[in-house]
Amino acid sequence: MKTKILRNLASAIFTCYATVAFSAPPHWSHDEQPTWWAIEDTSQVVPLRYPYAECGVGKHQSPIDLAAATINNAKTLNKLQASYDIDTPIFFNSGHGVQVNTSLSYTGALKIGEESYPLIQFHFHEPSEHVVGNKRFPAELHFVHINEDGRIIVLATAIDVGDENAIFQTILDNTPHQEGVQNANSGIQINPTLLLPALDQENLDFYTFAGSLTTPPCSEGVQWYLLPKVITISAAQLEQLKGFYTNNARLPQALNGRAVLSTQ
Repeated sequence: MKTKILRNLASAIFTCYATVAFSAPPHWSHDEQPTWWAIEDTSQVVPLRYPYAECGVGKHQSPIDLAAATINNAKTLNKLQASYDIDTPIFFNSGHGVQVNTSLSYTGALKIGEESYPLIQFHFHEPSEHVVGNKRFPAELHFVHINEDGRIIVLATAIDVGDENAIFQTILDNTPHQEGVQNANSGIQINPTLLLPALDQENLDFYTFAGSLTTPPCSEGVQWYLLPKVITISAAQLEQLKGFYTNNARLPQALNGRAVLSTQ
C-alpha cells in the first residue's frame, strides 16, 4: 500500500510540473519559452510570484547539444537496465504532448546499479529536444521515472523516420485529441520495452548528465540518460503525431561547464 501511495504521489507531482496542476499554475506554451522565467502567478506574492524562474536562472538546464559537450567515457558507470513489462496504461493528452501514464500497480522500472526507479509515464516531443550540432531528429521519447524519495530519472531516445512502429500507432490511436483528457478505460495492453532501440536492455549503453525538466518549472536535479541509438516511426505516423502538437520541444540550453559521461 505504501508503494502505491508513493507512486501516486510521485505521478501527481510530475503531472503538476509538466502537464496540468491541481492548483492551476499559470498557463505556458512552447512558443513563449524564452520568457518562461518571467511568467507571473498573480495569486502569489514575491518570491512565489515567478514559479518558473528556474527556467531562466538555472545553470543545469535541459536539453543540451551533445556536440558542444565534453564527453568523458573513461569513468566507470553503474549498469543501466530497463526492466519494463506489459501494462494497461492511461493514454493522456497533457495539453503539451502525447503522454502515456502507467497504471498504479505497474512494476516496470529502470535499474541503475542496485537502485530501481519506477516508470511513471512516457511522452513525446516533436521535433527532438536534444540535438547533435545542427542535427535535430524528427521526434524524441522520454521515459520518466520517480523513486520514493522524489528523485527523477529520464531515459530518452531519439526518433527518426523509417519503419512504422506498431506500439506507437496504438498510442496515437488511443490518445484523446482534447487537451487535458485521458483515456483510462481502453483495456489495451502495451509493452514499453518495444519502444526502446535495439540495445542490450540488461546493460544499456548511454550518455548521462545532470539536468532539469524541459518544461516549466524547469526544476533541476533531474538525471538524464540518453540512448545512442534511435527508434523509427513512419512518415505518416510523424504527421499523425503533429496532429496533436507540433514544435513542443525546448531549445538546447547552455552547458555551463557540465561534462557528459558515457559508456562508449
